[in-house]
Amino acid sequence: MEIEIIDYQPGYKDDFRSLNIEWISQYFEPEPLDFQQLDHPEEYIIDNGGKIYFARSGTEIIGTVSLKKVNNTVFELSKMAVSPRFQGMGTGRLLGEHVIKEAKKLGCKLLFLESNKKLVSAIKLYEKLGFIEVQLNNSPYSRSDFRAEMVL
Repeated sequence: MEIEIIDYQPGYKDDFRSLNIEWISQYFEPEPLDFQQLDHPEEYIIDNGGKIYFARSGTEIIGTVSLKKVNNTVFELSKMAVSPRFQGMGTGRLLGEHVIKEAKKLGCKLLFLESNKKLVSAIKLYEKLGFIEVQLNNSPYSRSDFRAEMVL
């Protein structure tokens, strides 16, 4: 199966939302901040200097991830989701590697993410990508109990 990573297009807005709501709802309750970003990705991510990417196999969108700009040198890897049917095939790794490469191009010096320790496979992926766990302070998400960073 060939997987390609593509940039955000408005036609994929529903995929961005549904892939993320699916995984969040499986483990947690979606929060107001989730809905803001997932319902209005252009306004909350892209218009602020961020990016959204998709993993596509054939014509099907199978995964997504966003790169949220905090400032000119700090970005957040956020809203990473892979369809359950395509998990375990390296899609998350491809999305993660792409985001890291793109963050460097945008001048990012510190890339961080927040997650939850019960998402064991996700945490393992982040560690394989080179993220290092650091102390979590003041997360906007009640579900977050894990933060990791990468200096680029």
